[in-house]
Amino acid sequence: MTRLAAVTLLAFAALVVAPAASADRAQETALAERYAPVVRLVSHTNCEPGKPYLPINVNLLFGEPTVALRGPWSQSDLVKIGPTAKDLSKGLFEYHLDFPGSALDPGCDYLHWERRLVDGQTPTVYAHVATDPERPGKLALQYWLFYVFNDWNNLHEGDWEMIQLVFDATTPAQALQRPPAEVGYSQHEGAERAAWTDDKLERVDGTHPVVHPAAGSHANFYGESLYLGSSAEQGVGCDDTRGPTFDIRPAVQTIPSDDAQARAEDPWIAFEGRWGELRPAFFNGPTGPNLKRQWSEPIRWSEGWRSRSYTVPGGSAFGSGATDFFCSAVGGGSKALVRLVDEPLEFGLVLAGLALLVVILLSRATWRPAAPRRIARRRTWGQILSTSARMYAQGILLFVGIGLLLVPISLLITLLQALVLHATGIFGVQTGGESDGLLALLVLAIGTALTLLGLGLVQAVCTRALVELDAGRPVGPLRAYRLAADAVAPLFGALLIASIAVSLLASSIFLLPIAVWLAGRWALVAPAIELEDLSAIAGLRRSRRLVRRRWLKVASLIVAGGGLVILAGPLLGVLLIVTTSLPFWLVNVIAGVVYAVAMPFVALATAYAYFDARTRGELDATSDLAELPAEIELSTQA
Repeated sequence: MTRLAAVTLLAFAALVVAPAASADRAQETALAERYAPVVRLVSHTNCEPGKPYLPINVNLLFGEPTVALRGPWSQSDLVKIGPTAKDLSKGLFEYHLDFPGSALDPGCDYLHWERRLVDGQTPTVYAHVATDPERPGKLALQYWLFYVFNDWNNLHEGDWEMIQLVFDATTPAQALQRPPAEVGYSQHEGAERAAWTDDKLERVDGTHPVVHPAAGSHANFYGESLYLGSSAEQGVGCDDTRGPTFDIRPAVQTIPSDDAQARAEDPWIAFEGRWGELRPAFFNGPTGPNLKRQWSEPIRWSEGWRSRSYTVPGGSAFGSGATDFFCSAVGGGSKALVRLVDEPLEFGLVLAGLALLVVILLSRATWRPAAPRRIARRRTWGQILSTSARMYAQGILLFVGIGLLLVPISLLITLLQALVLHATGIFGVQTGGESDGLLALLVLAIGTALTLLGLGLVQAVCTRALVELDAGRPVGPLRAYRLAADAVAPLFGALLIASIAVSLLASSIFLLPIAVWLAGRWALVAPAIELEDLSAIAGLRRSRRLVRRRWLKVASLIVAGGGLVILAGPLLGVLLIVTTSLPFWLVNVIAGVVYAVAMPFVALATAYAYFDARTRGELDATSDLAELPAEIELSTQA
């Protein structure tokens, strides 16, 4: 009788609990369907236009003969081909799945493989309702997305991303009766928050949040922009969510909140290994949702969300801005790091060879004597750079003043961006989205024209100031600009012609060498127009004649001097971004000021290269010239 009573009691309890569990599961599914995200994917990829990586159903991986399960001991320890979801349910700590391809040399292999897997299948997100025992009164609704490859700075197979909605509720039934309080979008190791009523959160049909995965990295953002990150939480580099884009509405599969039920329905959720190839450091495949902090502590995790992400505008206010340079530098550096990890010996030999070549070239250059005065003299390559540096140091207040007058031009460029695009911050960092492409192109064209004029004007003004100093006449920044004012119109015309011609040629890989050759031929146009009172066309012709038979010397001088100066500000900016918590707008200002005050050094090198070319052309070619011969008579327009 006792046994019969116990069985009866258990049966009665099962009858009571089963409907309750079934009701909870139905409510979780209803909640997940109501707030299912709209995923706005970037169309452009490095492989095929219009075919980005999609969030896939992970069941497509199981039983697939191109997927391997490997052990934790080394990359080559094969456990099974085509593992099943049940195989993964055993935990398998630090085992890993291996997809066909090489993470460090991906090409388009993973995208083509994914296309074969998902042929005719619907993209999928995995919903999960979770609470946090240490944070009662809150409920989290999570959507997890899996991509087969992370094609960003940290290349790796497999990529789990997610978004989370937080409700002021304790059960799914309560959450169905009220809107979410806030939303968090995962971004690398961190996340960004938005209130449910926040303007930056776009919703479709009132309840479906729009999520913008960045191209390659799949970090989730609230709008279309180029986003800058400088930490592990933000991702080190730049995430791009700009269009063209298209929307998908993935199918929703709800993983039960009950752990036992979840393991029964989705055995793979118990996997404790990595969803991708085993590689060093951040090239390693990621762990699954169950090993993430937000899976078990969703509310506590949400307390660390950031309130905003910073974006980079289409154009730069201060030359090569620190933020723009940061994006390119991190991207280029990551590629170099990939090669170092994948081919350490070959990469090391190439790097050592390049370093040795630079050392040999610099050691063979003649740097002394460096005589800044008596400017119209013949000078070697090294002497021009050392003389420019010595002149800059002697007249530092003059040349810093000349350079600082670039700042108003830079601010004018950024003001135009702000007025036309209505989205650009004054100092080169914005928090809004991108605007119409035609307007952006217009602003970029205006900004480029003004930037070229500013750089050319600094070259002309520094050349004029150099002549005045050499003649013993006092000169300050404002007087130097006044003396050079007559050259503005022809100088702008020449620079405009040169920039259009070089840009058009540089747009084709086959014509790029011609573009580089022309840029070198026209490198001396600013001092030629300033000192010889020439028109735009005449100035270009004069520069061409001066550079003839010495193109390599002139071009390498401009590249060497310009490289030092143009990179000085952005490199300092990158250092500040990585090592400090200064706001990005302030970093751009600091980098821009460094760029502006150092730019006259390039102008001085250009001017001394011009005088060297004139001296060599006007002195008797057969005369026995010393390293610093007697100068020519310099006839200039006062």
